[in-house]
Amino acid sequence: MDEVVKIVNDIKAGNIKPIYFLMGEEPYYIDKLSDFIEENVLTEDEKGFNQTVMYGRDVSMEEVISAAKRYPMMAERQVIIVKEAQDLSRYIDKFEAYAEQPTPTTVLVFGYKYKTLDKRKKVTKLIEKNGLVYESKKLYENQVGDWIKRVLQGKNYGIEPKAAAMLVEFLGTDLSKINNELEKLQIVLPKGTTISAQHIEENIGFSKDFNVFELRKAIGEKNQLKAYQIAKYFADNPKDNPMVLTTAQVFSFFVSLLQYHGLKDRNPKNVASVLKVNPYFLKDYDVALRHYPMKKVSSIVAKLRDIDVKSKGVGANALPTHDLLKEMLVTIFS
Repeated sequence: MDEVVKIVNDIKAGNIKPIYFLMGEEPYYIDKLSDFIEENVLTEDEKGFNQTVMYGRDVSMEEVISAAKRYPMMAERQVIIVKEAQDLSRYIDKFEAYAEQPTPTTVLVFGYKYKTLDKRKKVTKLIEKNGLVYESKKLYENQVGDWIKRVLQGKNYGIEPKAAAMLVEFLGTDLSKINNELEKLQIVLPKGTTISAQHIEENIGFSKDFNVFELRKAIGEKNQLKAYQIAKYFADNPKDNPMVLTTAQVFSFFVSLLQYHGLKDRNPKNVASVLKVNPYFLKDYDVALRHYPMKKVSSIVAKLRDIDVKSKGVGANALPTHDLLKEMLVTIFS
């Protein structure tokens, strides 16, 4: 995020590169930087003749280079943005000659999603030398909560740890999806609000009491009554709580618990880093560690593999969700 801020500040200060190669597994910042350049480098009057948006699937590398070599009309520079540029990956070596001597009056932006250039290749080194290469890396699950907090702070909102954890739990590490939900909340909640689990439930639809991490918490506490209540809720609402995702999350919980058992350094910061979990959930793992010895955890992990296979319909096509959930909990609590 700091690198993104620096790129934006450099552009605002007029330090604009002739090539921006934005690549990586996390598309959120690739889109954000592309959008910023598209919206801010040229004035509205200049954009009509001097701004072009292309899509990698629709153009050749030769067409991109030809457009980049043109000169601007009644403006200091032109902007060319190539979205979904990963579709040109097979032809990237054809960009070498242009990268070696880019047109100084062109700002050429590649949005190269879900892939990265080989940093050993000549074309990559030339882009780095004469332009800018930015790699947008996927955040680990335990890093996304802090990212949510920083994004909201920048917009004068706060968020409770459980609310942030709910978003990560249900939306994963896809920053674009999370940001879309945050923007929905900002429409209905006034600035200065600290977003709570209740806000998430009321405005996004995730139940704050009947969800996967509450199920994992109940399992960790060996609170069988609550675990079975949540399981019944899941069975009654299978579309919102797919069995495949439930088993995957419970399986992941016990795999992480197995790792926790094997750690010598149990400093909370180290545990969160090694297990790649949100620090907010560490107390749940601490409780589960006391209830489930290492040998028991190993046995549960092995049995959960079988239930995961059944949840995908292999060898158990007619087995309803309720029965699978019951089998999973009996396996864990027995």
